[in-house]
Amino acid sequence: MASIDLNSDLGENVPERIVSDDESMLRLVTSANVSCGFHAGSPEGIRDTLAAAVQSGVVIGAHPGYRDYENFGRIEVEIDSATLQAHVEYQLGALMGLAAAVGGRVAYVKPHGALYNTIARDERSSKDVVAAIRAIDPSLVLLGLSGGVVLRVAERAGLAIAAEAFADRAYQPDGQLVARTEPGAVLHEPAAVAERMVRLASDGVIRAIDGTDVPVDAQSICVHGDSAGAVAMAAETRRMLEGAGITIAPFTGAR
Repeated sequence: MASIDLNSDLGENVPERIVSDDESMLRLVTSANVSCGFHAGSPEGIRDTLAAAVQSGVVIGAHPGYRDYENFGRIEVEIDSATLQAHVEYQLGALMGLAAAVGGRVAYVKPHGALYNTIARDERSSKDVVAAIRAIDPSLVLLGLSGGVVLRVAERAGLAIAAEAFADRAYQPDGQLVARTEPGAVLHEPAAVAERMVRLASDGVIRAIDGTDVPVDAQSICVHGDSAGAVAMAAETRRMLEGAGITIAPFTGAR
């Protein structure tokens, strides 16, 4: 693989809940998944992150989630299709408006947290999210878990897709992420994380939690902004990828 994107979930801070160093991450990543407000962040904070992404030349993606601010969008929510579609449409519209206000534009969509995990395996919810994207702007690229159901649904519906891998998350042998409630699910050691991502970019595999190698076809790598040591992990991952001759560039092909 000659090039790969580096992305992070940003725009999630409020004064009483600071979870990431957006300024530092925007110096390292090529794509920013910016909260749409349902799971985290505030309008003014989200706007600031969008403005900083524009200033840094980082591609902007929408990061919609379940309407579950209390749990940071990490608990699966029982929701009917019409409501889920409307909620995603609302979030996309809001973020696109704020991005336009600071001279930017939204290029892709990466759902957040529990919604992301649900559509990686559930076709009904995947169709709801895809329908929302198509209704708002069918030119938006859908970024999802490599091998996930939603990518197949989106491609059938005519959306452009991209697959991602997670630098700071452990994998199951079937290519799904290890649940955050399980021991060892979240990784923190910069050198080990970076080495895994160099192997991904070079050989297309990630070592699963049971020691087996999992084939992963990914055009983007995520380092969660709210992970402990996120900036150090992103910096080391970028350094080692570039040291291996791999270009860091947006998966959308444009800044």
